[in-house]
Amino acid sequence: MMQFSNLYLAIGLALALTALSGCGGGGTESSTGSDSGTVTTPTNNNNNNGSDSGGSSTEPSWQPGVFPPATNFINYCANPRTGLDEFNNNQPFPDREGTVMHEKMWLRSFSNETYLWYDEIADNNPQDFSTVADYFAQLKTTQRNPDNSLKDQFHFSSTYESYQKERQSGVTTSYGIHWAAIKTASPDRNFTIAYIEPNSPAAARGLSRGDRLISIDGEDFVDGDNVTLFNEALFPSEPKAYTFVFRPTQGEEKSANMTAVDFEQTPVQNTKIISHGGKTVGYVQFNQFIPTAQEPLIAAFDSFKNRGVNELVLDMRYNGGGLIHSAAQLGYMVAGDSSLSRNFGVTTYNDKRQSENRVYTFEPRRIDWTREVFLNDTTLPSLDLSKVYVLTTDDTASASEMVINGLRGIDVEVVQIGTTTRGKPYGFLPAPNCGMVYYTIQSKSANEKGFGDYANGFTPTPASQISGETGLDAKVPGCQVSDDLSHELGDESEQLLATALHHSATGSCLANETAGVSARPDDSGQAGAHNTVILPFKPLRDGAIHTTLKGQ
Repeated sequence: MMQFSNLYLAIGLALALTALSGCGGGGTESSTGSDSGTVTTPTNNNNNNGSDSGGSSTEPSWQPGVFPPATNFINYCANPRTGLDEFNNNQPFPDREGTVMHEKMWLRSFSNETYLWYDEIADNNPQDFSTVADYFAQLKTTQRNPDNSLKDQFHFSSTYESYQKERQSGVTTSYGIHWAAIKTASPDRNFTIAYIEPNSPAAARGLSRGDRLISIDGEDFVDGDNVTLFNEALFPSEPKAYTFVFRPTQGEEKSANMTAVDFEQTPVQNTKIISHGGKTVGYVQFNQFIPTAQEPLIAAFDSFKNRGVNELVLDMRYNGGGLIHSAAQLGYMVAGDSSLSRNFGVTTYNDKRQSENRVYTFEPRRIDWTREVFLNDTTLPSLDLSKVYVLTTDDTASASEMVINGLRGIDVEVVQIGTTTRGKPYGFLPAPNCGMVYYTIQSKSANEKGFGDYANGFTPTPASQISGETGLDAKVPGCQVSDDLSHELGDESEQLLATALHHSATGSCLANETAGVSARPDDSGQAGAHNTVILPFKPLRDGAIHTTLKGQ
């Protein structure tokens, strides 16, 4: 069996460039101010051309155990950008002439100052790594969780342009496919479409949930070994057309010639109201905590409130996270006024940054994301619920997990339907330097009750298995059910939604459901047999994003 780790790693990066992105339980942060995080554009606080930062364009040298301030090296670039930054009010780029060693030394000192587990990073000589990317990749802990998964599965970087496009307007460059990577290595490799972005090339070609990838440009994807082609085609770095062949759950094979393009993602989909078991049930598929999700999510809750919804199903099975303030807004829209002045999440940093620890409260206000200020004269709609159903898979992470944890922290009953979540009670502040943006774990979050130990994910657990236990842990009352790729999302026959509706009506799980498995990849990138999406996530969805907004 050939190794497929290269494709696995590339997919972790590039799925971010589809509808994936981001992770939670922690969040992503920004600069500006007080104690209630959300996101602002990451800025270098020392972009003054080095006049007072102690920096120098002279090639720096490495001394084991000696860490000069990161400000000595920031914005000294091997290939400095010129011109104006269109994403930052056309201000000049802060880059200045430097070397690859400057960029590595900035990463080294920045990690030593901010990484949550900075004392677990091996201080290897930067010159032993051929590229900045190679050096950054190992600036993290190698320790493991109790289940033997890596403690830090979320180390990530992206280009500054890609970050800004998605952050500001939800724009991504891809085919618009969110993959269920059921098996990542041949033979019998299985990549199946989990969902399609509505305005994407994949949607225009008639592709849909449940379609399994069979070949790329005539090369057998299921049992073939052309990893180079697969990487280039699935996650292209340049606009080039590829021909994909898919096998749907029913009917004839589909051929789709596609070129990756820029398009705006649709983070809120399939909002509907269902009458079931004498209850009015609101259902919404919510894929990403980004600024462009705010208005459609508010519209969904407005419709729920106007129609008298008394049960809610949040489908966050593919939501890898994002902005903490957006998550705190969702928490308020579920719980209502009973959540006011309650702690949504408490974020703590390493022992060098304890003064930066902060509390995030449930957020009842709209946010003007263009100015990054709270709109104090507007209030979000809320359902004032004491119970909520949350649909999950291993792709549910970061800010999504923070919603689960935050609501449980104020005694809102969360019923989890699906499989074990990703397990990311960590967050980071996207850090730009020399045309790249780096995401390195910097904080850990907990709820009002002080619980935040879910690095192995939240697991839906039958009530009979947790009765009599006191306090909170990572076992959440609910039903274990595998993702059902044979039905469209929002279809009442789809297994996760059907189980939630059945549980709402009867208080019990469906007898014929398939037990979900919290399958995680091993170090070679292999997936468990019943796993849905096991790929690493991009920061906006694979990390809750902490930010502080103005007007708090």
